[in-house]
Amino acid sequence: MSESTTERRFVAEDVETELKQFLEKSTKTSWASDTDLFADGGVSSMFAMELVVHIERTFDLAIEGPDLKIDNFRTVNDMTALVLRLTGSDAGE
Repeated sequence: MSESTTERRFVAEDVETELKQFLEKSTKTSWASDTDLFADGGVSSMFAMELVVHIERTFDLAIEGPDLKIDNFRTVNDMTALVLRLTGSDAGE
């Protein structure tokens, strides 16, 4: 039997690093973890869908309903918190 994806745990630093690498590759710009990607004009609302798909595939999770709000994708910190919460990795933080 394969290992259940619901048992996968992530470390915040690893999630943050992966997200920053994706953003840098996609936008050709380095981003601080607390920079509002949309307010600073770094990414468009269309790019938000790319972020959703990338996060779902990379971390093997589904982002649905209220979790799809733009505030969960504004900063690397916001996206990291979303991944940790949806994977149950935020326990003890």
